[in-house]
Amino acid sequence: MPPLGVLVLEKSHLCDVNSFCLGRAGTAAFAMSEKVRTRLEELDDFEEGSQKELLNLTQQDYVNRIEELNQSLKDAWASDQKVKALKIVIQSAKLTPSVLFLPGKLVYERIFSMCVDNRSVLPDHFSPENANDTAKETCLNWFFKIASIRELIPRFYVEASILKCNKFLSKTGISECLPRLTCMIRGIGDPLVSVYARAYLCRVGMEVAPHLKESLNKNFFDFLLTFKQIHGDTVQNQLVVQGVELPSYLPLYPPAMDWIFQCISYHAPETLLTEMMERCKKLGNNALLLNSVMSAFRAEFIATRSMDFIGMIKECDESGFPKHLLFRSLGLNLALADPPESDRLQILNEAWKVITKLKNPQDYINCAEVWVEYTCKHFTKREVNTVLADVIKHMTPDRAFEDSYPQLQLIIKKVIAYFHDFSVLFSVEKFLPFLDMFQKESVRVEVCKCIMEAFIKHQQEPTKDPVILNALLHVCKTMHDSVNALTLEDEKRMLSYLINGFIKMVSFGRDFEQQLSFYVESRSMFCNLEPVLVQLIHSVNRLAMETRKVMKGNHSRKTAAFVRACVAYCFITIPSLTGIFTRLNLYLHSGQVALANQCLSQADAFFKAAISLIPEVPKMINIEGKMRPSESFLLEFLCNFFSTLLIVPDHPERGVLFLVRELLNVIQDYTWEDNSDEKIRIYTCVLHLLSAMSQETYLYHIDKVDSNDSLYGGDSKFLAENNKLCETVMAQILEHLKTLAKDEALKRQSSLGLSFFNSILAHGDLRNNKLNQLSVNLWHLAQRHGCADTRTMVKTLEYIKKRSKQPDMTHLTELALRLPLQTRT
Repeated sequence: MPPLGVLVLEKSHLCDVNSFCLGRAGTAAFAMSEKVRTRLEELDDFEEGSQKELLNLTQQDYVNRIEELNQSLKDAWASDQKVKALKIVIQSAKLTPSVLFLPGKLVYERIFSMCVDNRSVLPDHFSPENANDTAKETCLNWFFKIASIRELIPRFYVEASILKCNKFLSKTGISECLPRLTCMIRGIGDPLVSVYARAYLCRVGMEVAPHLKESLNKNFFDFLLTFKQIHGDTVQNQLVVQGVELPSYLPLYPPAMDWIFQCISYHAPETLLTEMMERCKKLGNNALLLNSVMSAFRAEFIATRSMDFIGMIKECDESGFPKHLLFRSLGLNLALADPPESDRLQILNEAWKVITKLKNPQDYINCAEVWVEYTCKHFTKREVNTVLADVIKHMTPDRAFEDSYPQLQLIIKKVIAYFHDFSVLFSVEKFLPFLDMFQKESVRVEVCKCIMEAFIKHQQEPTKDPVILNALLHVCKTMHDSVNALTLEDEKRMLSYLINGFIKMVSFGRDFEQQLSFYVESRSMFCNLEPVLVQLIHSVNRLAMETRKVMKGNHSRKTAAFVRACVAYCFITIPSLTGIFTRLNLYLHSGQVALANQCLSQADAFFKAAISLIPEVPKMINIEGKMRPSESFLLEFLCNFFSTLLIVPDHPERGVLFLVRELLNVIQDYTWEDNSDEKIRIYTCVLHLLSAMSQETYLYHIDKVDSNDSLYGGDSKFLAENNKLCETVMAQILEHLKTLAKDEALKRQSSLGLSFFNSILAHGDLRNNKLNQLSVNLWHLAQRHGCADTRTMVKTLEYIKKRSKQPDMTHLTELALRLPLQTRT
């Protein structure tokens, strides 16, 4: 046994320490050294000082002190001051046992490291035989040090924290120590302190030996034996002295009790849970215990015995732990598991009898919020409406709802989680009045977002139900009206996405006029969100095309007027948008729709508006928060525009190719970047357009719209005008190529020259001598300074030779002979 001086302990616990030490050291006796006596005196002094430090601490001071001790422990351990570390551990045990996992880990790792050297490595699942003598001696030394701690509570906690170290000494060490530590807790007189000691021991036991369930059960049954102390005279008198009310004292127990119960119920058989429940029944006034049982046991176990639990709840005393908290715990279980179908209505009635009588709004809403899910899950809109009406009744007086927005939000989320049919949801009479309780704008908007997210997720078919439309228009209007100058772009995008999701799901079928009226109303309601206006424009364009599809392109007087109304809607709405390219693309798209519906003058108006907007395009635009050059986006738009202009017929009063001329003037006057070639690429695309316009029959048409190939029929004046434009554009391209005859621009000149050559090859008539010679000159220009890609040049020449073998292409043979390939030296 250890030195006698080590065993100067409480008399009542002498047997515990003796048995503990005998199990490790046998009957060997040691002489108490001066070093041991000095250490004991240091520990005594430290313990007395630590008690004084606990006085007059605020909550924050308490937390700060724990953090200081934790850091001091790490520092002492790192500097190999083991006695100081033990002092700190003892003091920490008096403050809170939660910090003791660190010293337990540090001690275990130190001893484990002693078993590892260059020749051997200790396996994860080692036996005591694998540990060397040094590790065992150090381990015993730690247990002897702990045995010298005079006070029971620090000694218990510190020994429990290093329980895992028993693995170095004996295979049965842990299984022997757990029952002994469980018995040690019986010496703690304060029931609150003892229950947390049991929770800590269960926590450690589950970590180091989860298979040893017997000690867990022993802790539980010991706790039941001492449970009545809570309502005994000793505790009650102490509460009076401390000035603590029972309702404030009892909630301190559930965290520890819940942990004990969770450890016991983990993978526990049904029979054990039933036995524990029966033991709880035998205790009178067991509300606190019953609450922990319902919190820790499996939801399925609780749900199948719901009526039994309701019976137990009824028998509980209201003092200290009110019944509504028990019903709340029961409701949480029933949200996870279903009770027997035959009991469901009776369960709701019994629970709501208690809930509806609650006078305190916070107590009421905390309980009602849980049971709303049970009601939605198992009953119809009638019962849900009754519950919502009761919530409104309790939360409206004195504006109590203002303090309970989180719970009210949860109620809304639970209702919409179970009612996916929005026609049923909005027919619940009290649903919209319930929404009116959300008076705070930020909360109201969040609730509206939840509703719209659910609608977008679950609404499978388009709807025209007036109940749904009126309700969701109100919801969307609420979201829209929350937008102001301080609203973040991400928030605007989210709101727009939700409102657009609603707009897309509204359909009046063949009643196109009603559909357009809905879009007109939506435009007036959501005018501050640009993505919504864009969606409305697309929707109206689609409506016009659906009308065309129904009429198979043959509009009556009524449908022609309707389509013009759709076109006018778009023409009026587009200027209100701020995004320059958004407007350009919508003008183009809407003009295409107008053209498809034979609204020629309206189409011209759209195209002219787009042309007049091009000078306003800035040099840099914001793309997803980053500033980017706009020229590439302008090039993309103009290429699409040119494709449309091919089929746009000339206005009889505006002259030949008036839209193309206006567009070329705008391109010419636009201020391009100094080192940019986008203008020439655009001119190249213009040449492609003019080449397509010179064909007898165009590549594509719009049904029932006569393009210029039909209007002019290959008229020589039209072709002459076309050729003039071609010459003008080509002159601009060649002029630009001349400006690139500088060392730093030779590569660009080569690339543009070859691109122009390919355009002439693809779209020009190379039987024309001037054009033929121009192509040869461009070929030489591309290679002049050795900047051309030889592989590309070879493939291009091969293509020309291959194409020359086709009928009517023999002139390309001569051209190929005039196109030499230069080799680099």
